[in-house]
Amino acid sequence: MAFPLGAPAWAQNAPDPSEGGGVRTLGTVTVSDGRPTSLPTQIPTTIEGVTHEQISETVNATDSEDALKYLPSLVVRKRYIGDFNHAVLATRASGTGNSARSMVYADGIMLSNPLGNGATYAPRWGMVSPEEVERVDVLYGPFSAAYPGNSVGAVVDYVTRMPTKLEAHVKLSGFGSNFDLYNSHSSPTGQQLDLSLGSRSGNWSWWLSASRIHSKGQALVFGNRLVSAGTVGNAGTPVTGAVPGLNPSNQPWWLVGGSTIYDTTQEQAKLKLAYDFSPTVRATYTLGAWNNTTHGSVDTYLRDALGRPVYSGRVNIAGRTYNLDSPTAALAPTETALTHYVHGLSVKSHTGGVFDWEVAASLFDYSSDTSRTPTTPLPGAFNGGPGRTTDMGGSGWHTFKAAGTWRPTGSAEGVGAHVVDFGLQQDTARLRTHVGNTLDWIQGPAVTPFSAFNGNTRLQSLYVQDTWRFAENWKTTLGLRHERWEAYGGQLGNATKLLDFAPRKNSYDSPKAAVAWQATPEWLFKASTGRAVRMPTVSELYQGSIDGNRIVNTNPNLRPERSWTTELSAERDLKNWGLDGVLRTTLFFENTKDALYSQALTNLVSTVQNVDAIRTRGLEVALNGVDVGIKGLDLSGSLTLTRSKIAANSGFPASVGHDQPRVPKVRATLLATYRPDARWSYTVGARYSGRQYGTLDNSDANGAAYMGFSKFFVVDARIRYRIDRQLSAAVGIDNLNNNKYWAFHPYTQRTYVAELKFDL
Repeated sequence: MAFPLGAPAWAQNAPDPSEGGGVRTLGTVTVSDGRPTSLPTQIPTTIEGVTHEQISETVNATDSEDALKYLPSLVVRKRYIGDFNHAVLATRASGTGNSARSMVYADGIMLSNPLGNGATYAPRWGMVSPEEVERVDVLYGPFSAAYPGNSVGAVVDYVTRMPTKLEAHVKLSGFGSNFDLYNSHSSPTGQQLDLSLGSRSGNWSWWLSASRIHSKGQALVFGNRLVSAGTVGNAGTPVTGAVPGLNPSNQPWWLVGGSTIYDTTQEQAKLKLAYDFSPTVRATYTLGAWNNTTHGSVDTYLRDALGRPVYSGRVNIAGRTYNLDSPTAALAPTETALTHYVHGLSVKSHTGGVFDWEVAASLFDYSSDTSRTPTTPLPGAFNGGPGRTTDMGGSGWHTFKAAGTWRPTGSAEGVGAHVVDFGLQQDTARLRTHVGNTLDWIQGPAVTPFSAFNGNTRLQSLYVQDTWRFAENWKTTLGLRHERWEAYGGQLGNATKLLDFAPRKNSYDSPKAAVAWQATPEWLFKASTGRAVRMPTVSELYQGSIDGNRIVNTNPNLRPERSWTTELSAERDLKNWGLDGVLRTTLFFENTKDALYSQALTNLVSTVQNVDAIRTRGLEVALNGVDVGIKGLDLSGSLTLTRSKIAANSGFPASVGHDQPRVPKVRATLLATYRPDARWSYTVGARYSGRQYGTLDNSDANGAAYMGFSKFFVVDARIRYRIDRQLSAAVGIDNLNNNKYWAFHPYTQRTYVAELKFDL
């Protein structure tokens, strides 16, 4: 029995009643085969998901985050194929600038980046290749006591493959596109190779996988100067080629070139071992490595009187003089080299009886993490010369969990049954950032310090939640999470000194509650509410500068975000309407106090501050249907209407009453897949996002510009053909309509993808 991409997780895995299986009741996930999600699926709240087969059939998945492309209310800010440092996840009431308001896991290992909040702290998607994903599930909202307050937006759980017999897979992909914007014209291309091999022998099972992607992206940054910043006169080198335009605030400016044109190569390898001590106790170890080398080039639009490219210095554009080197370089190349490792170890029982338990630990390590940029003017810097290096080596995070599940009646079914989950956790984040001066920005070592930025956070938690089937058609979950948070080791340095921040500690409690009522065999009603306390990250606490012997322009006493989130859902099984599918309607509400946003501290300095109150109200409708109208046609779609307003902000009163940044009023998806037979499948998908703003006071009225945030409507297509049992091929087009849209940086334009896959 097939289910469309985006179908509720319980629907995808429930046995088919027509085949003698169970029936859908109380929104519970019943996994009938494969590895189950680690999400607390007994909680009666919204969980959506997709399987490996659905992803392969319907999505042009070049990165693991593509699995989320058509799920309700979710948007990943993926700017190009292989985007490793800005692909932030947005959820119902959180925009693409709020990476710390969602959590991403793979096999229980945290891929969310807890070191900061924002575009540069995106989840470490590169640690999972699309081909190793067995399923992805999403828990919407902070309704499980098993997760910290970062779950306020959503919890994403990737489950990767673990074989039961010998299997091998090879997938070769290629992609290409055209990019035309301002005076930037390019043809980004790339290739991807995925290999995997696994087997099971006796009590041992193992899985080896490796992937390599080489991707050339489009220009992401555009050098600019405000027209009003130029000095009237004849000074400077006369140049042509500058592109006139309006910035997000509708101020006239000149665009002088494109930069951050990435040529990136990423390699990922993973080893997974599992040993069954008994039929009900398994130990699992994961070792993953991810390597990334990226060259960010520049492309100037400017030409002098002899037609030579001009990159720097004082130039004259239309009778005004501009300095391309000050206050910052208009065009700057970059070099990046990263090597990250992840370790995960767990021992878990899965009897399904009176008691189960789990002990797990993980470590994510920035073994080496260096980015480089020149300080000497172009074009001389193309061959080296002075510059700066930013070294984040030694950063990372580690987690520990000891948990248990108690079923007093020995089962989760039947009136009076309880499922009690409890546990203790510790999550520790370590940020180390050292900026140094170098004599050779391309490959030289740092010779003198320029700045430093260090700190740690630790979150220790105890939780308990009880799911109780207190009547035949009723189920409820009550939970409580107690957290003890501390920040310590904070340091801020410049070229001559390193100053310390005082440590701090706080404790918080977060209650949770949910209830479900199976009113009829067709109608299911659910309600969930929960408090989430999202702690400040290291980078939010300890940014700033040094003035004499004082740390200024920062607030190490930031209050955590405190949110109350509620959702009310009605789910309708559509069989009585002649359709094999589910219609879900959800009202959601979120009230957040002390939201963490960067805003002006002085006329010249912006830093993270607490926004007193943000209020969000919304409606989400999701429809999933199989064999709609004709056999083989599956449809899924969603519509999200959101009103998210800043209700109070003593630090910036002009923002009150305006939309929360990067949260549009409307989001929508539609996905249609037609399978005329067992070999062919044809998919067309559409994604829409309404107008949004990047500033607290919504002063950036022009979204269709560099640094703007625009609405978009994008159509994707995919055709897949099963050549035989082992071979399959697919071709696809993303952004078929070639929409030019923005989330500060431009997204990719029309992109073609081709794949060939072998499965043993």
